[in-house]
Order: sequence, then structure tokens, then C-alpha cells
Amino acid sequence: MFQSTPLPVADKPAAYAALVQQARGLLAGEPDLIANAANFSALVYHALPDLNWAGFYFYDGRELVVGPFQGKPACVRIALGRGVCGTAAQTRQTQLVRDVHAFPGHIACDAASQSEIVVPLVRADGSLLGVWDVDSPRVARFDEDDRAGMEALCAVFMAQVG
Repeated sequence: MFQSTPLPVADKPAAYAALVQQARGLLAGEPDLIANAANFSALVYHALPDLNWAGFYFYDGRELVVGPFQGKPACVRIALGRGVCGTAAQTRQTQLVRDVHAFPGHIACDAASQSEIVVPLVRADGSLLGVWDVDSPRVARFDEDDRAGMEALCAVFMAQVG
């Protein structure tokens, strides 16, 4: 049985390093994309403070479609280039948005969301698997430590499901 451990939240890099180790252990040996996405979402959602949504959108060849997540019901489909998730998918660059209301074309799936970070999930061959999306009800919840930490977490996820 998997056991998560409390994270040292006063030190974000240390918290993310611990979370990366937990993610490695949680995903080890499991090849199923959906099972890993579901457990990964739950791990991050419950480990980090001030989140109101954490989950995946997978690319179906035309658009992003909601996958496993934690939080309130979400938008089901997002076009590439639309909103924070669509922008991350189209540009293949992490989007760190301190205030979602200042982001042109932001899609408000949950009115409580104030800040967001979205990491594109790109396979080794350059094809798009989807995006990892995390929202917070707090403005400026995410910073460069979160960007580095979320990208490290997503690297663990992609190494397992590739």
C-alpha cells in the first residue's frame, strides 16, 4: 500500500523533491495511463496547499479532453490555443498565470480559480499527450519554484506513461 508523507511546505524546492519521490513510488510498475493519471492527480491535490483543481487534459488529435482530476467538475473540451490549457498545449511551454483574470481568453471552468499553472505533456517523439493543469483560489499562488516542481513531477509522470 502506498503511504504519502507530509511535505515541508516552508521550503518549496524540498517539498517538490519529496513529492517527486512519492510520485515515483506511486507510479512505479504501473503502465496504465488512466490509473497513473488518477493517482497522480490525487497525490498532488492532497499534498499541496491552496489548490482547488488538479488534473489532466489529454489531446485526442483535435482538442484537449478532460481526464482524471481532483476538484469540481471541469470543462470537458478545450481547443488548442484557447485559454491557459490550450495555450500550453499549442506552444508546448509551461504557462504560469498569477492572475487568471489578466490572461487573455481565460476559460473560467471554476469561478473560484484565481491563479493557474499548466505544464504541457510532450512525448519523446515530440507528440502531444496533453497537459497537466493546477488551479488555486488564491491570486499569485504559483511562482518559479512551482514551475520547476510541477515540471519535475510531470517528467516523472511522462517517464512512466511516455
